[in-house]
Formats: sequence, structure tokens, C-alpha cells
Amino acid sequence: MDHQHGGIATMESYGAYMGMNGFCHHNQSEMTARMRSYTNVTSGDANALKVALFKQGPVAVSIDAGHRSFVFYNNGVYFEPACSNKTEDLDHAVLAVGYGALNGEPYWLVKNSWSTYWGNDGYVLMSMKDNNCGVATDATYVTLA
Repeated sequence: MDHQHGGIATMESYGAYMGMNGFCHHNQSEMTARMRSYTNVTSGDANALKVALFKQGPVAVSIDAGHRSFVFYNNGVYFEPACSNKTEDLDHAVLAVGYGALNGEPYWLVKNSWSTYWGNDGYVLMSMKDNNCGVATDATYVTLA
């Protein structure tokens, strides 16, 4: 989401994930979704994030993804005991798209940007336990114009 430019381009026009730091490939003429505003979900409030997902749709979230277990995740509910949920430790932006439970374990359904070859077809079931990896710490959704 890009509030500085007033909207976002399609994934196709923006370009593929490069796996490295770089500059924004913003092109005003290719903008397809224009933003009116954005809302920060109450930090650390799992219920507020559930309501936002239910009422608004996908929510941008930041996570602590700096662990080998995350890089090599492929199925099941992901829980990393060493994961932080502090704002200063969140190092990766992803998209929360839903929530559920697997074998009684509540999770956030999160879409990653590392292609469909990573994780479970590009998605990860992130444990809700103790706000593991900070999914509910820094969540934001947009209102389109």
C-alpha cells in the first residue's frame, strides 16, 4: 500500500519480487486502486484484527521473519518460540487474509511475497498464540476512493 502516492499498481505492472532492497517502481499512470484513507488496527488486539479482516478484507501486517524456521516453512501452523512481537523487531511486510484453527490451534492465514514455491503455495498459517511473530502488532487496512 502506498499512501504517499495515493494508491497502488497491479502486481503485473509493478514487477516481480526481486529478493533485494531497491526503490519503489511507482508509475502514476499504472495506478489501479486509489486510496482515500488508511486505518491502523489497535496494536496487539487479535479481536480487532479479526474484525478488520471480516469487515474490510485483507490487512497489511508486519512480522518478525528473521528466523530459519520461517524461511523453510512449508505446512502446518507456524510457531517460532524465538519470534518477537515488538514493533522494532518486525522486519517483513505481508498480507493477513483470514484466520482459522487447525487441530484446535488458532492461526492467521498470511500471504507472503516470496512466490508460490515458498510455504504452502505462498501462504503461511501463523500461530495466534502470544501474538507470535507480531502479526497483530502493526496491522493496517486501506479505504479505497
